[in-house]
Amino acid sequence: MMAGERLDTIYHIATPEGCAIDLRVAGPVARARAWFLDFLVRLMIWLLLAISASMLGDFGLGLLLLGAFLLEWFYPVVFEVYGHGQTPGKRSCGLAVVHDDGRPVGWTAAFIRNTLRGIDFLPLLYATGFVSSLLNAQGKRLGDLAAGTLVVHVTSVSRLPAGEGDVGGEAPPFALTRDEQIAVIEFSQRVAALTPERAAELAAAAGPLTAGLDGEAAQQRLLRIGNFLLGKRAL
Repeated sequence: MMAGERLDTIYHIATPEGCAIDLRVAGPVARARAWFLDFLVRLMIWLLLAISASMLGDFGLGLLLLGAFLLEWFYPVVFEVYGHGQTPGKRSCGLAVVHDDGRPVGWTAAFIRNTLRGIDFLPLLYATGFVSSLLNAQGKRLGDLAAGTLVVHVTSVSRLPAGEGDVGGEAPPFALTRDEQIAVIEFSQRVAALTPERAAELAAAAGPLTAGLDGEAAQQRLLRIGNFLLGKRAL
């Protein structure tokens, strides 16, 4: 085990392609901070609606009630689906909602997890959700358990600037599927953010693309293939 690794926050996923993904699960404090920021955003919108509704009489009251309903129940759903799992509060705190297997959250999962917030809130201040998050290793509240979702920490990934470390382009030795092309391109653009050991491990996992090569040579071939797929040709 690596020094400083926290077993209670690291969630390991093994993909069907044989790749390992580590997700850092968000704890109750980070999630509470994100919820509070979203609450402030909703409160500001609600106050603007209240001011506008006060000028419209009974019709304005109806609009205010409709707006309050949409803010409470559809604000998180819409942002999580269209914002890559991030409401404004989650984005500010570096958090995101994903499926248990790391896939982006969709309409069904977002709707289920947010609909059950009413139960997680009981009896007061998300007490049920807090207790539930302490009783499972992934820190899930009831809504997450029902929807099959996780709230995880996300970090920005540095990419190689265009032209930096250019090693030319090389056509792949055989036709690649769309997913394989995406994987190679992602490797070529993210290799600068990887440790040498991790980069070598991923290059070795490329199998036939790096057959007969290892270490730096395998990585260089993947970089050249990635450049080729991006439209660059051999120097």
